[in-house]
Amino acid sequence: MNRTRTTVAALAAVGVVTAAQLGLAGAASAAPAVSAKSSGCPIDIVYPTRFYVDHNGWVTNGGLYFGIKSKTSKSFKKVTFTVTNVKNLRFGQATPKGGKISHKTSQTASVYTSTFKGKASLGFKVHTHLLNTRSYKLKFTLHGSGWNCAVNQGTWGS
Repeated sequence: MNRTRTTVAALAAVGVVTAAQLGLAGAASAAPAVSAKSSGCPIDIVYPTRFYVDHNGWVTNGGLYFGIKSKTSKSFKKVTFTVTNVKNLRFGQATPKGGKISHKTSQTASVYTSTFKGKASLGFKVHTHLLNTRSYKLKFTLHGSGWNCAVNQGTWGS
């Protein structure tokens, strides 16, 4: 009798652990923050706060959107926004918004516009594959003329 109770208790504990693991794997989401933002920069970086990953490690809903948004009505020239893999991310097809894709590899994606008008946005949605859903990182770089922004705009990830 005691042996049966022990077996049932052990199987129940294993079932709870397995259910918890499956729940975490199916709804892998994140709410990471950008670190090291410039203080005098009239540009905000737009990044996802939550996303979901399918069973193969690809981000659902067409990928992740990264971009920049102007906080001022002033226009800027030759603006390039680049996202580079640091750890455990791979990029697929990229779709631009407000400019054109100037460079795209499995490690890097860039969007460019010759004139970034005031109160505008520039960015891209990129199909993203996470090699590890618990540990990933990428960095943002921003080039352009007419502002006081640092080139290195920080990192994003977990």
